[in-house]
Amino acid sequence: MKIAMVGSGYVGLVSGACLADFGHDVVCIDKDAGKIERLHQGIMPIYEPGLAELVASNVKAGRLSFSTDLSSAIDGAQAIFIAVGTPSRRGDGHADLTYVYAVAQEVAENLKTPAVVVTKSTVPVGTGDEVERIIRDSGTATQFAVVSNPEFLREGAAIGDFKRPDRIVIGAEDEWARSVMSEVYRPLFLNKAPILFTSRRSSELIKYAANAFLATKITFINEMADLCEKVGGDVQDVARGIGLDGRIGSKFLHAGPGYGGSCFPKDTLALLKTAEDYNSPVRIVEAVVHVNDSRKRAMGRKVIEALGGDARGKRIALLGLTFKPNTDDMRDAPSIAIVQALQDAGADVVAYDPEGMEIAAPMLPNVTMAKGTYDAVAGADAVVLVTEWDAFRGIDLDRVGQLARGKVLVDLRNVFNPAEVRAAGFTYSSVGRP
Repeated sequence: MKIAMVGSGYVGLVSGACLADFGHDVVCIDKDAGKIERLHQGIMPIYEPGLAELVASNVKAGRLSFSTDLSSAIDGAQAIFIAVGTPSRRGDGHADLTYVYAVAQEVAENLKTPAVVVTKSTVPVGTGDEVERIIRDSGTATQFAVVSNPEFLREGAAIGDFKRPDRIVIGAEDEWARSVMSEVYRPLFLNKAPILFTSRRSSELIKYAANAFLATKITFINEMADLCEKVGGDVQDVARGIGLDGRIGSKFLHAGPGYGGSCFPKDTLALLKTAEDYNSPVRIVEAVVHVNDSRKRAMGRKVIEALGGDARGKRIALLGLTFKPNTDDMRDAPSIAIVQALQDAGADVVAYDPEGMEIAAPMLPNVTMAKGTYDAVAGADAVVLVTEWDAFRGIDLDRVGQLARGKVLVDLRNVFNPAEVRAAGFTYSSVGRP
């Protein structure tokens, strides 16, 4: 099949490269000429393990190309994916659909051969209806259908998620659209990947409901961690104990500094706004958003408490800045609020992250970016693990103790063994553990 992927960011590039790897002829389109030129040079706009190699092999095989010209790129394409950003709209928190509708308009003006237009971007309920209206009102005589096909990619594991998905959700209103989408994903039939065909509106809601539920699990275990600290329990034991229940499951029950990233903060907020518009409030999700926002700064106060309640003039080393490991994504990362809380308390902050510092530096202009883990901890009064990169799991505690000025270690991801850290002479605190 010939497939056009409009948008060459995280979702578009990963999806386009994987579809090309399935044997389809894929062209990724983007308005940013600089991004397209860098892609031609093999330079990725994001950090995602294995992506550069996947792109390079499919470009070499002639199955993957890049363009700024939507008109020529969609000519003859049987499926046209819209994979542009839908950030939170400034002022009211609704998903900003400006880019989605602009692509729909441009597709409408250039559509010459029958095609299924697929919204891959995360969009609120009813967006597909509006995309369909835009194309229909353009007066095009070309056959088209609009389908919802949400992505469920985890940053840091996106290629595996695309090729071995838990499920493929397709919201289509007619049989022709279903047949085209079945052909797009036919290579996955061999893996017996579950394909769920729904109405378009159900498909749009599935994406938001899934992310809101996962955000709820994270927030729930974080609140249990706080309770554990008060009553003397161990949140890791609690998480195991409830996670072994098949109705609950063990995933997303890891206590920490709160969720961040490109999806959960934006999508939970957009779901709230959609629910308000339809006069059907989702109170649980409202609480999740509020608790998570408060938690991030509370982690800064946790560090200050570990320093005896006074951080003024203290040097604090943060290990990890990105919202999770194996990505350079800093969007809504807990580290941002933690840094703000520490600096407001008069602390001097130094940080190291294996991949995120280039993006983090302009967002955290008063933070010293270190060259490595041990460079960061040198002279620090406290060391704080913020992101659980593998590079930090095997850290040499004796070396840290020799380099640091104070032996205070705050583990916001519960990576380390408390007994081992304390045996190395550190004052140790973690999340929800004695």
